[in-house]
Amino acid sequence: MNATAVDEKLEAKMRSAGVGQPTITAFLGAVHKVIAGERGMLPESAVEPVGSVPRLDSLSESDESDAGRLSELAVIRLNGGLGTGMGLERTKSLIAVKGQDRFLDFVARQILHLRKTTGRSVPAFYVMNSFATRQETLDHLHQYPELWEEDTIDFLQNKVPKLDATTFEPVSWPAQAELEWCPPGHGDLYPSLLGSGLLNRLLEKGVRCLLVSNSDNLGATVDLRILRYFAESGLSFLMEVAERTASDRKGGHLARHRSNGRLLLRESAQCPKEDETSFQDITRHRLFNTNNLWIRLDHLKAALDRNGGALPLPLITNTKTVDPRDPDSPKVLQLESAMGAAIECFAHTGALVVPRSRFSPVKTSSDLLALRSDAYRITEDSRLVLDESRHGQPPVVELDPRFFRVLAEFERRLAGGAPSLLACDSLQVSGNVEFAPGVVCRGKVAFSNRSPETRTIPAGIYHDASVFL
Repeated sequence: MNATAVDEKLEAKMRSAGVGQPTITAFLGAVHKVIAGERGMLPESAVEPVGSVPRLDSLSESDESDAGRLSELAVIRLNGGLGTGMGLERTKSLIAVKGQDRFLDFVARQILHLRKTTGRSVPAFYVMNSFATRQETLDHLHQYPELWEEDTIDFLQNKVPKLDATTFEPVSWPAQAELEWCPPGHGDLYPSLLGSGLLNRLLEKGVRCLLVSNSDNLGATVDLRILRYFAESGLSFLMEVAERTASDRKGGHLARHRSNGRLLLRESAQCPKEDETSFQDITRHRLFNTNNLWIRLDHLKAALDRNGGALPLPLITNTKTVDPRDPDSPKVLQLESAMGAAIECFAHTGALVVPRSRFSPVKTSSDLLALRSDAYRITEDSRLVLDESRHGQPPVVELDPRFFRVLAEFERRLAGGAPSLLACDSLQVSGNVEFAPGVVCRGKVAFSNRSPETRTIPAGIYHDASVFL
């Protein structure tokens, strides 16, 4: 294997597809690590738990002067994902959440509300699209012309080649050439910001702070207290973290390098098998990354310049087949990076413990049902929040994935609207069922149908009930 020849083939393939130089630089750096035998593993012996971390609820309330900082802020939403987990091949952020309002409608209105408070077009707002989501997203956002700046509202995440697992060369799959490519993970944010020219444009306008989050997390609003804290802290990078619960055991966690004391993000793919017990110990590793990140743009630019246009992010290596639906197709390596992992690329970083309300992504139809129910309400500033009567505790919803995972089936089975979950602690649905309009669930409720025929849950109040249909 000739590493130079591999580089030349990869670079030629990426250039011909229009991939930007910063992303090419970052990807070749990752490939060099793989060729050298690295797989991005972080054993328990290399990390130590994080001690005390400041909390959002300890920060003083915001005032009018804090709103003045919005001119120094840009907000970016990661919007490259498709709703494949719900059986869709369309932009996930365009799934209806409440009535006809999509995730992006809420995000857009939140930004417009902030701008109304200042009477200016601040903060700056952009989405990072993928090739798959761009056109559909731009078509939708044209209904918010006030959000656009000089006909611009987005920049593109790149794509990178899948590697032949044996030769590390770009894999060839002529039957479906698009399967030769994969997304590079949201760590591509940094070279994409630079390669698109957006980073320099923001700095020229005096924007110093960036808040970036996922487009399906409607809890990631601009909190002026955090903006003030970050702007005054001198930190290059601030990660919003939340306390891990039993349901978060397999997710990434915050830790420190034993070697240099820097904060780091360790994902499950970076944990050796023998260390899984420690990785999943939520009393040892207490905090997880919400993917709401605050970044000093001038510090980011300096770091990118020092590293040839790409941050030296830890490697995440996934072994798959070139056609994920064909287990007999050639084995490939997909190299990714996480944007939160940039926390170890700066000397001065921090974390802030935030309430769970700032982390409410929708990964499954069960999550979507909770948001559509009356347990959540819309505020005047277009936030989607738990009703006060729930005292911060969301209902736990478990829908049978055999019948509810695919969004089209979910919609059909709830055609009459979501059941009332305002006073519901948990809702469990098993089997082939559909909901009639007017179902009210209180306390702990379970519905089960063991027959293959579709059964309808009739209208009515169900309180601490297990119902067999």
